[in-house]
Amino acid sequence: MNNTATVKPKISEEFKKTYRFILSEMKPKGKLITPFNVIAAIIILTGLVLIVIRFAFGLASVTNLNQDYPWGIWIGFDVVTGVAFAGGAYVLTFLVYILNLEKYKPIVRITVLNGFLAYVFYAGALLLDLGRPWNVINPVIGNNFGVSSVMFLVAWHFMLYMIAEFLEISPAIAEWLGWKKVRKWLHGLTLAAVIFGITLSTLHQSGLGALFMMAKSKIHPLWYTEFIPILFFVSSIFAGLSMVIFEGSISHRVFHYRLSNKLKKSNDSIVLGLAKICAGALFVYFALKMLVLIHDQNWEYMNTGWGYLYMLEIGGFVLLPLYLFYLSIKKYSITLAKYASALTMIGIIMNRLNTSVFAYNWTLPYRYYPSWMEIEITLAVIFLEIVVLRWIVVRMPILGDPPEWVHEEDKKEKTNEEKIELVKETSWKA
Repeated sequence: MNNTATVKPKISEEFKKTYRFILSEMKPKGKLITPFNVIAAIIILTGLVLIVIRFAFGLASVTNLNQDYPWGIWIGFDVVTGVAFAGGAYVLTFLVYILNLEKYKPIVRITVLNGFLAYVFYAGALLLDLGRPWNVINPVIGNNFGVSSVMFLVAWHFMLYMIAEFLEISPAIAEWLGWKKVRKWLHGLTLAAVIFGITLSTLHQSGLGALFMMAKSKIHPLWYTEFIPILFFVSSIFAGLSMVIFEGSISHRVFHYRLSNKLKKSNDSIVLGLAKICAGALFVYFALKMLVLIHDQNWEYMNTGWGYLYMLEIGGFVLLPLYLFYLSIKKYSITLAKYASALTMIGIIMNRLNTSVFAYNWTLPYRYYPSWMEIEITLAVIFLEIVVLRWIVVRMPILGDPPEWVHEEDKKEKTNEEKIELVKETSWKA
């Protein structure tokens, strides 16, 4: 009876302490009125107004979508392209937790956080494109399970992968709140979450490509192929890592005071290591594209406007960044790697939009062009994601070193593991 009475006040006190801490963290850190904050506020508020109009009066009130073009920039950019840029999370976790490449560990948390926020906001953007957004829950509650549908598969992959990424980043939240026991428990789940997340991510990256296999009669032959799932998967590797390189260059300027000493020292080595992987994945992607072109014999389209667009995409945004990545490795140039990553990202945007929007229904006499309101809402989603990312990075141990008590806990855990291994070895010898 007395023990129960003692425990309850302790729990209550801990809850109040955490509540007060979170309230204190809600206060702005740094200058509130800055050029970025002003621009972000205008874009986000305008976007929120347009979103209200969209839900109040329907898609036609803010978009140029119609029965021929049911998918526009919200799907082509926010989802199909955005998910490719989030691919760095599963690649980095594979390198660190599966291949034990420790040099990439300083950027794992920021990469996973980027991936998690991308999925949260881009999945949220899906609601904007659905004519009946309340039906988004159907794949989960099962009132209309479409087990033979690729979209059903992608929906479950999205949901489960977001959970896996949240588990991967959750130890940082526990460290921020000072929850030692919770952090230890969550840390123990990391490897399982990583394996589960990598499996899901490889499946849904290719699953997005599989969606377009059902539109053979609508997608231009230069972009349609039975190998779209494989091309989407391979391109997600260099797209995600290019985003890591590009985002990392910005983070080093904006969050330089939050960076750990280990990250500052190893940054160049990390960037060039990622550049090598990007170069390899780009080469594989280019080889696959050429094999598809030769196999499908679509030479008659090359001397057309679509052919010129295709050659620009391949030459300017696959071969050129591949060459720049190669030069950056040969000359040990971080600047070249950054330029290559930027070109690669432009190429991914072009390829995904060509596949899902511009080269879709290419035989129709008119084309779809996004309205300014569609573009504005997309910008609002992007800026809102950046604001949330900045809020988290400024407060949580994402780029910097974790609290001192974390190092002590990890040392104890490592010592205990070494003792267990020693006992096992002694027993085996006996």
